[in-house]
Amino acid sequence: MPAAPSKLDAPFYTEEELDGLYETDPVAALRISREQHQLQQQFNAARAADADVPPPTVGAVRAVLEEARRILLRDGGDLEFHSLEGAVLTVRMKGACSGCPRAALDLKNVVEALVRRHFPQITKVQNRF
Repeated sequence: MPAAPSKLDAPFYTEEELDGLYETDPVAALRISREQHQLQQQFNAARAADADVPPPTVGAVRAVLEEARRILLRDGGDLEFHSLEGAVLTVRMKGACSGCPRAALDLKNVVEALVRRHFPQITKVQNRF
């Protein structure tokens, strides 16, 4: 009897494919999107726990932060690397981000998302005031 296919054997849909599916079957598109997100989180957690994965270097983290910085600069914000201690990255939000009520969202949805996409070993990104 053949083995049942695992979730990892399932096809992975791009954002464009999910958008197209959403037009015809929004419930299926939402279900698939959620499953893919959960699988990506599980994969990142397994990769972060992998002892063979070397910790990120400060230079590599700074390069990713430059990408986040370019995004923040569009709205007058800025970002500065402060420290990398173990799995915790500390940055300083500057410019228009300093004191902005949306700064916490930008830290989570822009900075942390980019950093964690490249370095799942980093478990927390925090702002130093």
